[in-house]
Amino acid sequence: METAGQAAAADGQLVRDMSMPLYQSKGWIKLVGVLMIVYGVLIALSIIGIVVAWLPIWLGVLLFQSANAIEQAQQQGDREAMLRSLGKLKVYFVILGVLTLIGLILSVLGFFMGFTAGFMGVMQSMPQ
Repeated sequence: METAGQAAAADGQLVRDMSMPLYQSKGWIKLVGVLMIVYGVLIALSIIGIVVAWLPIWLGVLLFQSANAIEQAQQQGDREAMLRSLGKLKVYFVILGVLTLIGLILSVLGFFMGFTAGFMGVMQSMPQ
């Protein structure tokens, strides 16, 4: 029969094994996080961009927090840190997905509005 210490050690090893792929990519996660923060700061320099600049900054902070939590999970076998890291990644991808959908919808609307305006311009320039 396993003791509580053996079960905790096995749980810690499982967390280390499960967190290894994310731990190995933590440098890339932090790099993308820094790039998102820099992108947000650059957007904030414009008058219109200041309205939406917080989004990429928030995404960058989420990635940085996720990378730090996965590092803690890997080094200490901390189950809660791994769950915290995965939770931050979940929020990151949900926000990114919503922003991507909004961008696609606005692109399609812009395409159709441009097409309609061009078609109306051609129709008005045709001789009666």
